[in-house]
Amino acid sequence: FVLLLFVCVVLHEFGHAIAAKNYGINTPDITLLPIGGVARLERMPDEPRQELIIALAGPLVNVVIALTLFVFVGWRGFSLEHAASGADLVVQLLAINVMLVLFNLLPAFPMDGGRVLRALLATRLSYARATQIAASIGQACAFIFGISRSFPVSSAMVREFRSLPQTATLEEAVDALLATSQHDFPVMDEAGSVAGVLTRHDLIAALRKHDPQIKVSDVMRRDIPTVTTGTRFEEAFRIMQECNCPVVPVLDGMKRLVGLLTPENVTELMMVHSAMPQRRAA
Repeated sequence: FVLLLFVCVVLHEFGHAIAAKNYGINTPDITLLPIGGVARLERMPDEPRQELIIALAGPLVNVVIALTLFVFVGWRGFSLEHAASGADLVVQLLAINVMLVLFNLLPAFPMDGGRVLRALLATRLSYARATQIAASIGQACAFIFGISRSFPVSSAMVREFRSLPQTATLEEAVDALLATSQHDFPVMDEAGSVAGVLTRHDLIAALRKHDPQIKVSDVMRRDIPTVTTGTRFEEAFRIMQECNCPVVPVLDGMKRLVGLLTPENVTELMMVHSAMPQRRAA
């Protein structure tokens, strides 16, 4: 049964990957969990309509699987008593696929439902504002699940990221943006400390007004707060809400930058927490 469950999850993620490939977007890797997965795209879709189709492609695969199993169950004959006993593998798979659809369509970014919500909002609002709204809903869901109180920031921060020196130009920042799936970049001073953050929104806005050769330090945000690896999600969430930050740098005990916390991290931790309920932070 577990093997068949993961087959359904793999097919779900392949739905995303195939839809993305249709728009020329590759999928470098896929992280699998029992209640879903995360297909990491090499870049964001160019239009909200593309993101909408890519986000819906995964759940659509599970809908097709569920309908196929439903037809099979109906053709074979259906017994509620038999299904309730848990002995019917086909009925269990049918139920699991329905659950996968419902869970992944929760409007909690970065799950499929959150991406659908962002794509729909982006047709009326700016992409940055649409992301903020979708991410806030995702964070609220994490609070409902009680995750913010249970885990430190270090349990879900991004550990592999790219930073920019203060002397980097906007042109170099564009190269970094296009070469990675990262949206926001910490900017480091000569001493190796965080001097600010260059967001994708600020980078695009600066390119419209300034020469690409100006320094990122001229347009970066300097009012970005930091948190430590031991900070609880509850506190980190409050900080992100108060400063309206798309990303918060995470420092270790030596004040060195060791990670980044984004709104997506909160929901991704929620997915892992739901998939492995036996694991709890001390």
